[in-house]
Amino acid sequence: MRPFPTLLLLTATLVGCQRNTPPTVTQSAASKVAPAAAPANNISGKLLERIDASPYSYLKLQSAKGEVWAAVPETKIEKGADVTVFNAMQMDNFESKTLKRKFDVVFFGTMDAPTASPNPAMQHATAAKGPTDAPDVKVDKASGADARTVAEVHAQKMALKEKSVTIHGKVVKFTSEVMSKNWIHLRDGSGDASKGDNDITVTTKAAAKVGDVVTVKGIVQINKDFGSGYTYAVIVEDAKITN
Repeated sequence: MRPFPTLLLLTATLVGCQRNTPPTVTQSAASKVAPAAAPANNISGKLLERIDASPYSYLKLQSAKGEVWAAVPETKIEKGADVTVFNAMQMDNFESKTLKRKFDVVFFGTMDAPTASPNPAMQHATAAKGPTDAPDVKVDKASGADARTVAEVHAQKMALKEKSVTIHGKVVKFTSEVMSKNWIHLRDGSGDASKGDNDITVTTKAAAKVGDVVTVKGIVQINKDFGSGYTYAVIVEDAKITN
């Protein structure tokens, strides 16, 4: 089984109707978590079918209550194996754009014991949203031909797709080891919170702290679907950080 950030560690991580709010991630109304499933619910059964759609494997299980679908960090478990999915969280009417398939019900969880890893869906949910209580930020724009403010990246996202950008900003949120990446929310004082263009999500292998003023250089991706209910309208990936 592929390691997930400290095991992973994604949310209802991450597909949905795409709009501009919240700032960096949009959640499909169809994939909202149903409260019916208990946070520590476990599902056991015999594996009938496995569909791999990185970073997840979708497992069809013959459980005591009938056939159910579960999604776990990608695994190579074989058909016929006995499987337990821990901390299973129910998601109703979940659509996977990667698979081009809609599940009436699917349970997101992990095949590792609860003490080893929190629910990946909840983990990514934590990384996905920017803070609502960050103080006002004012940071000078970076220099260079590919320099952009946060608001400019949002406004120019179509033209910037798969191109390099350099952003100088303040770290307002840092989440480590989710999907084997560190996640930064960066702001520079540009943009408008009500429009959702004042905050940009950046993924990196580097570490940072909330309050750090950094320069990041990475690749712009748009409509990035992480496969568990979260699609980023714009995100800067694989960034290098300099202070």
